[in-house]
Amino acid sequence: MIALQSQYAGLGERFGTAMRPLPVESPRLIAFNAELADRIGLKLADPADAELAALFSGNRLPEDVRPVAMAYAGHQFGNFVPQLGDGRAVLLGELRDGEGRLHDVHLKGAGATPFSRGGDGRSALGPVIREYLVSEAMHALGVPTTRALAAVTTGEFVHREEPRPGGILARVARSHVRVGTFQYFAARGDLDSLKRLVDHVIERLYPEAAKADRPVEAMLTAVVEAQARLVARWLSLGFVHGVMNTDNMSIAGETIDYGPCAFMEAFDPMAVWSSIDRRGRYAYSNQPPIAQWNLARLAETLLPLIDPDNESAAIERATELLQGFAAAFESAWLDGMRAKLGLTRPGADDGALIQALLDAMQAAEADFTLTFRHLADVVEDAGGGEDFEAAMKRPHALDDWLPRWRARLASESADPEEVAERLRATNPAVIPRNHLVEAAIRAAEDEDDFSVFERLHRAWRRPFAPAPENADLMRPAQAKERVTVTFCGT
Repeated sequence: MIALQSQYAGLGERFGTAMRPLPVESPRLIAFNAELADRIGLKLADPADAELAALFSGNRLPEDVRPVAMAYAGHQFGNFVPQLGDGRAVLLGELRDGEGRLHDVHLKGAGATPFSRGGDGRSALGPVIREYLVSEAMHALGVPTTRALAAVTTGEFVHREEPRPGGILARVARSHVRVGTFQYFAARGDLDSLKRLVDHVIERLYPEAAKADRPVEAMLTAVVEAQARLVARWLSLGFVHGVMNTDNMSIAGETIDYGPCAFMEAFDPMAVWSSIDRRGRYAYSNQPPIAQWNLARLAETLLPLIDPDNESAAIERATELLQGFAAAFESAWLDGMRAKLGLTRPGADDGALIQALLDAMQAAEADFTLTFRHLADVVEDAGGGEDFEAAMKRPHALDDWLPRWRARLASESADPEEVAERLRATNPAVIPRNHLVEAAIRAAEDEDDFSVFERLHRAWRRPFAPAPENADLMRPAQAKERVTVTFCGT
């Protein structure tokens, strides 16, 4: 049926609790990602929807599968919780693709586990719809991310503020190990398991580190650089993760756990959507320093392995490695933002040029996505482009900035047509706007109607070259459509 390996489960019982998903009443398939299934080596011979629903609900799994609810800890909004773990999910195992890489297959909403802390272990359908749509859109936008393999309804209701239809998401990741996984063992003084976890991560994700003179430090450096690139990419798209707890930071450098996430419309460096982030800890512009803070918590767990005999020396070395985050982030951010401006070579004043644009966009309440998208129109239209001006509430707010940008383009002797082509290949036209995601959730939960979900999924697979019939998906939310608060869904 499905040949899953059990590498993580094989690390031992300290790493999680063996348990099979709890059966659901009448699972029904919403979506199956056949392209992803082929890529990760999932071989299914022309399966019926009912067979897929039974598999991805966990109702019917191969007997040799060894599912495990993974153990981890984490800092949640800065407060350390020594035991969290998969409270509503199980790792089914790993699949090996044609190039030899392993991919986790994970079920969210699979029922209560020993880590559920009194919860039911289920998911409402809404969070399943959100994560499926947004994670697949992020992949299409070129962002490292977990991906959605399948989604099912359960035929049961879950009780949150009110009864909601239940759902289960099957997602795929390079790994589900988090910063919080390292914290779990460090908090217990379990050095043996910590060493085993490091060896697992190096072998699975960062094999080059094994060749280094100091493999643990090489692994930490690789994780720091991966997170710097990831967060820089988030910022270049106006993406706000919403809940950057250490248990939501993947050691693989992938975006994971799409709860109260959102894409900005009007540019605001302090944009927050999470219903529980009342102080803006995880606001848009706070994401880089929070990522570095989380990495410092990872480094703390590794100190006994960096230098077991001299803690002061270990701290000094870890601090030096963490300082690499700022340079790695700045480089990745500048590269990404230059590309968004159609530039191909570094310039000494590019940072100031980019910041001046962002300041003007904030003053203009400019739509983040459309402002960059319509720069191509400005290049092609000496008058400035009507769509570009329409993307902001205060027209002409960028008039002082545009000549500076044109002069910078001229310094590269760039052909306008080539610049416009680059701009449209870099700046998306369509993104998962919050009100559209909410429309898909409402149609699915309230009406059992998945046509909105299916349309958005198709459209967001082509964010840089949308079909003409999806032009309406480009516009920002109108006042009555705005979704200003999002929820974790637990």
